[in-house]
Amino acid sequence: MPEKKTMQRARKAKRQGKAPSTQAGEFVREEIEHVREGKHGARNTKQAIAIGLSKARRAGVKLPVPKKGTTSSRTRKQAARDLAKGSAARRKPNPKRSRATKKTLEREDRVAASPRALSRQAKSAAARRRARSTARRPASSSRATTRRSAKRTGKR
Repeated sequence: MPEKKTMQRARKAKRQGKAPSTQAGEFVREEIEHVREGKHGARNTKQAIAIGLSKARRAGVKLPVPKKGTTSSRTRKQAARDLAKGSAARRKPNPKRSRATKKTLEREDRVAASPRALSRQAKSAAARRRARSTARRPASSSRATTRRSAKRTGKR
């Protein structure tokens, strides 16, 4: 269950009309803090982020399911399940399952939330976004090509 402060911050972001990804960011932030505090670990930064996004969906943030081709079908199915749980009535969690999950995460490392790991994750995510945006844009419409042709024709 997310902390009360996290829920309040997410609700405030929603009231301000911020995007669902911004609202979900509060849950990811909380998860990174949990790893740093030593409440539990994470195999890597991506896992810590995934746990935060899952918590956000289950808390009712309308974060869409990833598109086909961006993640595995298993991840998409789980995200859809989390989204459904977020809009359904609350049920009491199974204590045995909660304990098992917590124990497993406690055995994981805390390095996933280090500044170095977060920086590496952010840089690789940005590189993927850049690669995706340049792949979508045709070569002729790129800014550099337009500048070069303007230079040749003398227009600027």
